[in-house]
Amino acid sequence: FRFKDSLAEDLRRADLVISHAGAGSCLESLEKGKPLVVVTNEKLMNNHQLELAKQLHRDGHVLCCNCSTLVETLQSMDLSTLKPFPPGQPEKFALFLDKVVGFQ
Repeated sequence: FRFKDSLAEDLRRADLVISHAGAGSCLESLEKGKPLVVVTNEKLMNNHQLELAKQLHRDGHVLCCNCSTLVETLQSMDLSTLKPFPPGQPEKFALFLDKVVGFQ
């Protein structure tokens, strides 16, 4: 997509998501329980996307490839090996912040 206000409906209908490794794209797909193939751009400087993709792959949540290996990855993928992404726990972060700033 070039630009779209929301991908929520597309994600809801998707059987598989192929995305760049932006944190928002990865987390939104994983939170919806969608299998995710992350395509990294290794030419980016200070590549936090590559770091995120590799960690999610090591943890078993995504398949990871680059543009030149995408077709091979799609042909050989086994989505049954992917682990569900655990739900977020924002209340724990809120409690931590409360302690740090002295509200508790």
